[in-house]
Amino acid sequence: MANHLSSKKRIRQSETRRVRNKYQARTTRSAVKKLKSTTDKAEAAELYPKVVSMLDKLAKTNVIHKNKASNIKSKLARHIESL
Repeated sequence: MANHLSSKKRIRQSETRRVRNKYQARTTRSAVKKLKSTTDKAEAAELYPKVVSMLDKLAKTNVIHKNKASNIKSKLARHIESL
């Protein structure tokens, strides 16, 4: 167990961030799945900017890698075009 105040604070901060990152990543994955399962092009085009924004935020905070975010966005754009 940590003895220094700074290390105790670091433990609290990292736990808070871990929970927040997990929630945001899970929410984004659900949104991506919802968009992939959509068969209506208009609905998919409406969802796409929101999902892209979520992915960009995750990449900005290093929850996911920026290239992974780009790959997902590209695949989603191709999916929408194929509808």
